[in-house]
Amino acid sequence: MRLGVLDVGSNTVHLLVVDAHRGAHPTPMHSEKSVLRLTEDINAEGKLRGRGADRLVQAVSEAKAAAARQGCEETMAFATSAVREASNVTDVLGRVRAETGVDLQVLSGADEARLTFLAVRRWFGWSAGRLLVADIGGGSLELAAGIDEEPDLAESVPLGAGRVTRTRFEHDPPTRAELVATSAWLDEQLAPVARKIAKLGEPDRVVATSKTFRSLARLTGAAPSSAGPRVRRVLTDVALRQLIAFISRMTAADLAELEGVSASRAHQLVAGALVAQATMRALSRTELEICPWALREGVILRRLDHTNGSEQAASGRLGSIGGRSGR
Repeated sequence: MRLGVLDVGSNTVHLLVVDAHRGAHPTPMHSEKSVLRLTEDINAEGKLRGRGADRLVQAVSEAKAAAARQGCEETMAFATSAVREASNVTDVLGRVRAETGVDLQVLSGADEARLTFLAVRRWFGWSAGRLLVADIGGGSLELAAGIDEEPDLAESVPLGAGRVTRTRFEHDPPTRAELVATSAWLDEQLAPVARKIAKLGEPDRVVATSKTFRSLARLTGAAPSSAGPRVRRVLTDVALRQLIAFISRMTAADLAELEGVSASRAHQLVAGALVAQATMRALSRTELEICPWALREGVILRRLDHTNGSEQAASGRLGSIGGRSGR
């Protein structure tokens, strides 16, 4: 079965195409993305402005066409925090549906955490024991913990790299005062969820996933993507502290020149590093292991779980996501 996953995030619209069937490892066949930065088009009233909605419709339409060219039998389309938090989300989704035929489903933060946790569990397997998973997005930070495929705890907090950049920094690069104040503020914000996680007991493996953590690990010496997904990669607190001392003095334009940093995310790298550092402090961790699978893979795996062994796809239309969704 050839499946597509269309992920509308805070920064990008990303189409991932895989060949997969139930019980098999999803094999990536095609990937493409459009940079939108939707959160920059949300006004003071919380509405996604017309310009942002126009660009979203165009990006979804182009992704739908790309999925068809790639021969996808089914494509699951979902949106995360930027669309989820827009005060005119119903109107935006209605317009996308009317103009593209795509029924864009909105995932709750908790569902993001659950699906990402599922992907990490499947990647590492049962031998990983009790897992603790962290995922920094553009708008939110997801945390999940548990010993099964369904986590015992799945939390989303509004501490994404893009959001922290917009709300905490007024300068590029940020001032020393902004860095210190933001670090202290992050500690306060993370304390309640850290207490919940501590009550679950000591994890056997602590894992970080998604683009921000992967970029930070790469900048601190982890193997490049060309080395393949199965190479062990880690992010340590010592290396992260040294990295922050370096990148916090650089402008976004200079950060975009670093290997492993995409131009579309360079402006939020420092904030992402501070969120990662605060997360490690809150969880009392000195090292995080990087997992190559994240939310999109979780969506695919959940969909395959609901095939009941059948290779029949839904009707080739862009469909909804299997399992719980924040509709």
